[in-house]
Amino acid sequence: QVQLVESGGGLVQPGGSLRVSCSASGSIYSIDDMAWYRQAPGKERELVASITSSGRTKFGDSVKGRFTISRDNAEKMVYLEMNSLKTEDTAVYYCTMFVWWSWASRDDFWGQGTQVTVSS
Repeated sequence: QVQLVESGGGLVQPGGSLRVSCSASGSIYSIDDMAWYRQAPGKERELVASITSSGRTKFGDSVKGRFTISRDNAEKMVYLEMNSLKTEDTAVYYCTMFVWWSWASRDDFWGQGTQVTVSS
């Protein structure tokens, strides 16, 4: 079984910075795309950023230029560096990974989420 665990969420003031991390553990052969999504109260879950196994990145329009995504393949981790945070960035942030858990089987796995609150 594969488990993803996020960490690093919390309360930050507008204009501040925060980094959230996600680690994968379990039966892992390799990992393809990794991504961060977020869901604010009363809103649909939306893509924040994604990164391929080769390092190609994509960002949601609302976070371009402010957020950075990176990964450590050896440690099976993905990071989201958030700068110039706004109150509208407040949400539960979820990481997801497409994991090959055997040489022939791949599934997407999700973490339990970490709360990020931007408020003065």
